[in-house]
Amino acid sequence: MATSSLTNMTVPLNNDQSAPTQGLLMPKLTFRFRVTFQNFGISTPVTELTKQVMKFDRPHVQFEEIKLPVYNSTVKVAGKYTWNDITCDIRDDAAGNVSRLVSEQLQKQLDFVEQSSAASGIDYKFITQFEVLDGGNGTNAPTTLENWQILGCYLADVNYNGFDYSTSEAAKITLTIKFDNAIETNAYNAGFIPTVGDIATGAGIG
Repeated sequence: MATSSLTNMTVPLNNDQSAPTQGLLMPKLTFRFRVTFQNFGISTPVTELTKQVMKFDRPHVQFEEIKLPVYNSTVKVAGKYTWNDITCDIRDDAAGNVSRLVSEQLQKQLDFVEQSSAASGIDYKFITQFEVLDGGNGTNAPTTLENWQILGCYLADVNYNGFDYSTSEAAKITLTIKFDNAIETNAYNAGFIPTVGDIATGAGIG
């Protein structure tokens, strides 16, 4: 059948260990995701934020470089790491649920009226969970393909953005989130100790 030719639409490999009839692997799609927040704001259910998320960055980590000069060459090893900031765009709803939650979170970090700061990070830091989904919905519940627990979060920059008579767009609020750590787990790896870059076999990075 003609459809069998689809299995050839991939890169040919020598001594291929994958299934003989397998073509390209199905990619994760960038528009199938879910973001949930824990301990964000005070009053309004945080699920309101989940429904209004437009765009979210996956974590990005960088390692400092340590150079070790030796005789005729230089050896490089990894130093301390830094998680880069995450940007999240959220639609601002007409009922004001989103802007209220964001304002509450900012108020937890700093009381702008009284000019009083939170005593410690635990008083205002929140947890962000980012999930890559398979597209399921309704009676076919979605399956999580990739799950990130982003810990020690706080709002470093909040842009309420502007309004413009000449455009037909939804209003949005742009959040810049700084955080302390991120742990990624593979959804096919239930019960295994989570490590960044887990693979389906349950073997973490050594």
